[in-house]
Amino acid sequence: MDVSASTAAWIAIGAGVAAVLALLVGLAYWSSLRKLRAGQSVLVGDQHADLVDFAVSLQAQADDLRLAVDEVAAGLARVDRRIDGCLARAAVVRFDAYQSAGGHQSTALALLDGSRSGVVISAIQGRDHARIYVKDIQRGRSSVALSPEEQEAVERAMASS
Repeated sequence: MDVSASTAAWIAIGAGVAAVLALLVGLAYWSSLRKLRAGQSVLVGDQHADLVDFAVSLQAQADDLRLAVDEVAAGLARVDRRIDGCLARAAVVRFDAYQSAGGHQSTALALLDGSRSGVVISAIQGRDHARIYVKDIQRGRSSVALSPEEQEAVERAMASS
């Protein structure tokens, strides 16, 4: 099978044109890839090789953030429990314990925590003596009868926020 010289020349020219077209297509793809990599570099920075590496690092950061949020929530729950046991409500009622004493010299002081537990302290002032009473309050109630002034102090303290 002999191929004439003119046919071989046309085949060579066709192969050359195909090679040039393939080279142009390759250059176009290479240019497009450079633009894509430049855009990717803007998005992911120089620290990551590709989008997959960047996505994996984002997932790791999200996991770390989730752990940090859980730790903060647990710490906040501990603080809430501690705060509930602190003095949160207080009220003072001044009154005259005796008819002969004027000027509201006696006092009932209610000191309660977040669960409305605490104490009510009463200082009863007379002309020649003073007495102090302390009564325990659990969830707004006392195991010992409260005077009207002590009850008013407890109710005012429970109403305050």
